[in-house]
Amino acid sequence: MDEELEIKVNWSRRRKNRAAAFRYLFQWELNRPKDLGRELEELYVRLGETPEFFAYATEIVDGVVAQVEGLDERIRALAKNWEFSRIAKTDLALLRLAAYELLYRPDVPPVVAIDEALELAKTFSTENSRKFLNGILDKIRIELDRPAREAVVD
Repeated sequence: MDEELEIKVNWSRRRKNRAAAFRYLFQWELNRPKDLGRELEELYVRLGETPEFFAYATEIVDGVVAQVEGLDERIRALAKNWEFSRIAKTDLALLRLAAYELLYRPDVPPVVAIDEALELAKTFSTENSRKFLNGILDKIRIELDRPAREAVVD
């Protein structure tokens, strides 16, 4: 496995799941498969874990794929002075992942979703990208009608 694409051993299970979801979403943007489930399972095998281990990654991927139009619309509106088609595909995958958690996962505190995206960007993207990601994701966080540092549990 390429060093820069490696999921780090010392990462938490949740971060490993987010990293797997990021890798899949990045690949999905470049070449959308007909069988999402089979492709996800193949990724998990390549990463050396079971689909059960990556259950959260599967939830994220399924959610992003289902909500991609709305997520992209939100990102496009907030990325002022930046042409959507010019957003690096790595950054777009990270934005979609974190925006999905911010907007559709009240069990994840908004600051955690943003921090996790920025941590993944340290491995998968660039310093300038982290600033860009933080700017867009913070704008989404400000628009939310919930506490920034707390999960909302039913």
